[in-house]
Amino acid sequence: MKEIRDWRARCGRQLRIVDAFVIAWAVAGAYVIRFGWASDLVIAGQEAIYAWLSLILATAWWIMLGAWNSRQSRILGAGPDEYKRVAAASLWLFGLVAIVSYVLRLDTARGYVGVALPAGLFGLLLARWLIRQHLNVNRQMGQSMSRLLLLGGPSAVAHLARSLRTAKHAGYLPVAVYTPNVADAPSVDPESGLPVVGNLPNTRSIVEAIELCNADAVAVSAGVQLHPQILRHLGWELAARNVGLIMAPALTDIAGPRIHTQQVAGLPLIHVTTPTLEGGQRVAKRLFDIVISALLILASLPVMAVVGLLIKIHDRGTVFFKQDRVGIEGKNFQMLKFRSMVVDAEAQLDLLRARNEGNGVLFKIRHDPRVTPVGRTLRKFSLDELPQLFNVLAGSMSLVGPRPPLPSEVEAYEQDVRRRLLVKPGLTGLWQVSGRSNLSWQDSVRLDLYYVENWSLAGDLLILMKTFRAVFQGAGAY
Repeated sequence: MKEIRDWRARCGRQLRIVDAFVIAWAVAGAYVIRFGWASDLVIAGQEAIYAWLSLILATAWWIMLGAWNSRQSRILGAGPDEYKRVAAASLWLFGLVAIVSYVLRLDTARGYVGVALPAGLFGLLLARWLIRQHLNVNRQMGQSMSRLLLLGGPSAVAHLARSLRTAKHAGYLPVAVYTPNVADAPSVDPESGLPVVGNLPNTRSIVEAIELCNADAVAVSAGVQLHPQILRHLGWELAARNVGLIMAPALTDIAGPRIHTQQVAGLPLIHVTTPTLEGGQRVAKRLFDIVISALLILASLPVMAVVGLLIKIHDRGTVFFKQDRVGIEGKNFQMLKFRSMVVDAEAQLDLLRARNEGNGVLFKIRHDPRVTPVGRTLRKFSLDELPQLFNVLAGSMSLVGPRPPLPSEVEAYEQDVRRRLLVKPGLTGLWQVSGRSNLSWQDSVRLDLYYVENWSLAGDLLILMKTFRAVFQGAGAY
């Protein structure tokens, strides 16, 4: 466990140093910008030494970041908690400064605060993001990981192991399996490939298994056959040994804001709210689509004009390609795209079906002979999809949503896949920022259903920001 403690201590030291540097930079910069290099100033007739106040503010800011647990190893590398805690600590501090100034009637320089807060908050968030990227690179190589013992039924621990292996950035490395009350358990779990280190349903055996595999945390998954009292004793033993306890319920693809815990008779009950996109949420999403799509259309008009001219010059064919797609609640609409294939591409489709490289329901060919040289460049950078902004403005599509399917694809949908049609299809979405055509059909469906179940305006903004990176990388675009 020494290596685990080493990376945690190293990250903690790194964050403390970086936080101190960023805060000092923001506070000192605000002081110089507002007051110049003079140390003593006269404000409202009173002598004020802002250099000392800056030192106090910087120290308090650094302490607040620690008090809000923004440097906990548990939240590093994945999820928004780290950023939320940094922002909350900063805003609370400056809120307290404003309250104290008002109550004591101190004439605090607003320009000084107005520079220090945004500069410091931006610098802290950027520094955390850069540290996270470095940490993620290490984790992809198997470093800076927490060793995890999986406790539960065979199928549940196998599913949990697969999920954690595909999300190395979360920092959990499954090292062994413990299956209580499972008789004749093999020495190696056949599904996960992890060693099985025990099956006796008592605390002592589990603790011995933890020491045997040198685990840093224990993940209790669904299907665990242990009495609640044993789990309670196990929690005490783990706390005494500074080993983490993680509960992994059988809830999949549920976003954090939908999960709420409530203590009832000493039991932590988990409430999962029902996702809805009605009333004010629907209006907000529609207003967001109108405003952003209109701005993007205005900004991209010169690019669209050049693209249209290149297509016309290449083969004198039509500039736009219209295709029937299925929208919200199964209603058909015509989706616009710049034509990236030869004029008679649809007529050649039946001849190419045997060469399909798609992910099952979708038809895709990596080197489609129907794609023109101009169209190949357009597809690489998703420029052929720019006309869909007019679909968004008209209301048949949204900026963010599931991929707009063909009617033939919808006919092949299973019942649960039809939940994709509960929201408008999107110009971009989780599928766009997660690999596009490189995804399997199951992964595409999972991402689309996750979006339908967990929609939020903040999530839409995040997907839009990730889309620009995905477009420039060109991965999965063909």
